[in-house]
Amino acid sequence: MALNTKVKEYREKAGLKQSELAELAHVRRETIVHLESGKYNPSLKLAMDIAKAFHVTVEELFEFTED
Repeated sequence: MALNTKVKEYREKAGLKQSELAELAHVRRETIVHLESGKYNPSLKLAMDIAKAFHVTVEELFEFTED
């Protein structure tokens, strides 16, 4: 299974820098970098924190697909 993410799309739409989103989600900027590039699968709490920052559901930001 692969995790597809729309975090970068939503972040750019909101006009946020990676560092600003990281601050809102209480993580390091590097975590956002890895998350956006698909190198990191977030914990449920992190996924919920990011979704909350954008006022969307976790399902809108993240989707599992079959490989």
